[in-house]
Amino acid sequence: MARGDVVIDSDVDLVCFEMVGVESSSVIRRSVEFRAITDFLLSAERHPSALVIEGETGIGKTTVWLESVEQARQRGFRVLSARVGQAESVLAYAALADLLSGVEHEVIAGLPEVQRLAVDRVLLRASDGGPPTDQHTVAAAFASVVDRIAVNVPLLVAIDDVQWLDPSSQMVLAFATRRLNGRIGVLATERCDPDCGNAMTWLHLSLSRPGCIERVRVGPMSLGGMHTLISARLGRTFPRPTMVRIFEISGGNPFYALELAHAMHVGSSRAQPSLPATLAELMRMRIGSLEGEAGDALLAAAAVTNPTVELLAQVLDTTVERTVELLEESENKGIVAIDGNVVRFSHPLLAQSVYTDARPARRRATHRSLAEVTVLPELKARHMALAASSADAETLKALDSAAEVARGRGAPAAAAELIELAIALGGNTASRRVRAAEHHFKAGDAQRARALLEPTIDELQPGLLRGITLNLMPGIHMFDDRFGEAATLLKRALGDTENNPAVQIQTLMWLAFTQSMSGDFDESLRNASQAVTHAEELGFPRLISSALAMFVNAQFHTGHGVDEPSLRRALELEDPTIDVPIPFCASAVNALTNAWTGQLNVARRQMAAVRDRCVEWGAETDLMVVTGYCTLIEIWRGDFAEAALLAEESFERAEQVGGSRAIALTVRAAVAAYAGREHEALPLGGVHLARSGV
Repeated sequence: MARGDVVIDSDVDLVCFEMVGVESSSVIRRSVEFRAITDFLLSAERHPSALVIEGETGIGKTTVWLESVEQARQRGFRVLSARVGQAESVLAYAALADLLSGVEHEVIAGLPEVQRLAVDRVLLRASDGGPPTDQHTVAAAFASVVDRIAVNVPLLVAIDDVQWLDPSSQMVLAFATRRLNGRIGVLATERCDPDCGNAMTWLHLSLSRPGCIERVRVGPMSLGGMHTLISARLGRTFPRPTMVRIFEISGGNPFYALELAHAMHVGSSRAQPSLPATLAELMRMRIGSLEGEAGDALLAAAAVTNPTVELLAQVLDTTVERTVELLEESENKGIVAIDGNVVRFSHPLLAQSVYTDARPARRRATHRSLAEVTVLPELKARHMALAASSADAETLKALDSAAEVARGRGAPAAAAELIELAIALGGNTASRRVRAAEHHFKAGDAQRARALLEPTIDELQPGLLRGITLNLMPGIHMFDDRFGEAATLLKRALGDTENNPAVQIQTLMWLAFTQSMSGDFDESLRNASQAVTHAEELGFPRLISSALAMFVNAQFHTGHGVDEPSLRRALELEDPTIDVPIPFCASAVNALTNAWTGQLNVARRQMAAVRDRCVEWGAETDLMVVTGYCTLIEIWRGDFAEAALLAEESFERAEQVGGSRAIALTVRAAVAAYAGREHEALPLGGVHLARSGV
C-alpha cells in the first residue's frame, strides 16, 4: 500500500453500500468513521488538497462520496459536483457542464468575454456566432470560476466515477487542478477494477506537491457488518449458514451481497434458492426479461446519460403516461427510479447489464430511434454511428458536421473521436485522417496525431491538402524541439500552398520561426519578408500584423536593429480579441524589442500585459514562453530572485504541458549562470539563447 493510502474496513470504520436514493442514515457508523474524509476537509480548508476514494464495483464508493459531500456542505464548503455515467453516447464537456450548472450567474458574468462565451458553449446556451472556442480557453474559464468562488468560501469539486469522464472534461480538470490556489478540495471516486487502469493519473501529474493527494480504499465488509447491513436494508435476517454463503460468494462486496440476499428473499418460498456464481448472472436474474416494450424502455434508458421520461416516450413512440407504466415493474424491483422526469438506474451495473445483454441488432435499433429524436448534432451523430454497421453517406456527413460543432465548442478530443468513428465505419479518407490528427494535436495527443499523419503524407498527391498536412507535422516536430526537421517539411509545403495565399503566409511565418530557432537567421529573414509581401497583397489585417511581427523579430536577429515603422504598423493592425501564437504576436515582439534595447521597465509592463492575455485565453504553451521572456527581463533588470521564481514557473509549465522545453531550459540556465552557478548552467546550456528567439 502506498504511503498516504487508507483502507476503510467495516470491522473498524464503516459499513456502506452504493445505491441511488439511500439516505445517509443507512450508513452504519463506527467510532472512527470517515477519519480520512475529515482530515481531507480540514486540509482543503487551508490549501489545495485532493482525495480519491477507490474500490471495486459496488463496494460502496458512492455512499462514502455522498456522505463526504454532505459533510463538506455542513462545514461551509461550496460544492460543485458531477456524477459521471458510462453510457455509450456522451456529449463533450458533459461532466464539466454538471459542475458549472449550479454556479451563480454573477460569477460567470464577471469573467472576461472570451471565457464567458466558452462557459456558455459548454452549457449549450450560446449561439453559433463568433470565432471557435479553444479548449484552453474553456479550461481557463473553469479555473477562473473556481478561483472566484474560493475567494469567499472553501470549495469542493466532487466527481463520482471519474473513470468515465469524457476526455474534454478531463482535460479541463487537469488544467484547473494545476492552478489550484486557495481553499479548494478535489474529491473523486475511482473504480479500481483491474481492467479500468488508473483514471486519476492526470490528477497526480497536476497536483505534484507532497501531501496534496490522499487515497482511500473502501474495502470489503466483514461477515458481521454484512449481517447488520442486510437486516437494515431488507428488514429480515438469515440463518448463519446462509449469511456465510452470501459472504463467500460476494467476497464482502456490499452491493453484491444485497443483491444475493434480495434473490434469496424473493425466492424464500423455495427450500433452497439457487444463487448465481457471478455478478453478471445476478444482474440478469434481477433484471429479468428484456423483451417487449418494457425492455425497450430500459434499453433506451441505458443507452444515454440522464434519460428523461419524455425522451423515452419519443423513442418508444408512445405517451409519457404509457412510458411510466412500462417502467413501473422495473421501478418496483428497484432497478430504476424516476427522479422528477429523469430515469436513473439504481446502480451503474444494472444499466451496464441491460445494455451489454441486449442483442447487437436491438442495440443498433435503439440508437437509430434515439438518433431520430435527438437534436444536439454531436449526440445525434454518435447515435447514428452506433446504429450503423457500415458506412453510409448520411451518417458520415453527420459525424463530420458534429466534429465541426465540437471543435467550435472547444472540444478537439471529441471532434477527433467523431471523425475516427467515421473512419472506423468505412469513411477512411486522407482528409479525415488529417482533420482527426489536427484535432488530436490540439487536444494534446501528439502521439496519435503523428500516427495518423506520417503514413498519410506519403499517400497524398501534390496540392493544398498535402500542404496543410506538411504544416501540421512541423507542429509536432516543434513540440519535440526538432526545429530542423520542421523547417524541412515547411519548405516542402511551399510548393503545395502557392495557390492558397493565406496558407502559404502561415507556412512562410512558421518556416521563418523554425529557421530562427535553428540559427539560420538569413533564411529566416528572407521568408519573413516574403510572408509580409504576400500578406500585404492579400490584405488581411490580422495576417499583416503577424507577418510584420515575425519580420521585425527576424530583422533584429540578423543585426538590422528595430524596424520601428513596421512594428508600429503591426501593433496598429493587431486584433487583441484573437489568440495569436507568441512568435507572431505584435505586442509580445514589441515588449521584446524594448527589452533588447534597454527599456526594461517598459518591457516588463508590456510583457506582463501579454502574460495576462495568455492567462485569459488559457494559452498554455504561449504562457510558458512568455514566462521565459519575463525571466530574461528580470535578469537584465538585475532582479535575480524574481528571475529564479519565474524560471522555475516556466520550467514547471513546460513539464506540465509537455513538448518543447527549449525556452524553459534556456532561462533556467541563464539564471544559474548570472547567479554564478556554472555547474548548473552548463548541463542546461545545450539550448542556446539564440535558438529561443531572445
